[in-house]
Amino acid sequence: MLAVNCMPDHIHLFVGFKPTVLISDFVKEIKVESNEFINNKKWIMGKFSWQEGYGVFSYSHSQIDAVIKYVLNQESHHQKRSFKEEYIELLKKFEIAYEERVLFEFPE
Repeated sequence: MLAVNCMPDHIHLFVGFKPTVLISDFVKEIKVESNEFINNKKWIMGKFSWQEGYGVFSYSHSQIDAVIKYVLNQESHHQKRSFKEEYIELLKKFEIAYEERVLFEFPE
């Protein structure tokens, strides 16, 4: 784990992986374990659960320091633009196709 920062509506994790680790398994494990932890602690009224999707972006080794700084400075980033705006910027920067109408669906 290189950096982590939690915001009210999302979390940023910056991690290094060995080629044998499946990112989908890693994310699933984080979601399952944190769901159980938050619900057992009763930190919120009602039941906590993550949305179904997630985003993953990769960076080169030479960008590690810049990405750590970015992750740790989320509060200042989101004073300038919302999480949704910033996420869409990243999707465009990395040329990832998306449909905005389903990008931020939340279960009811």
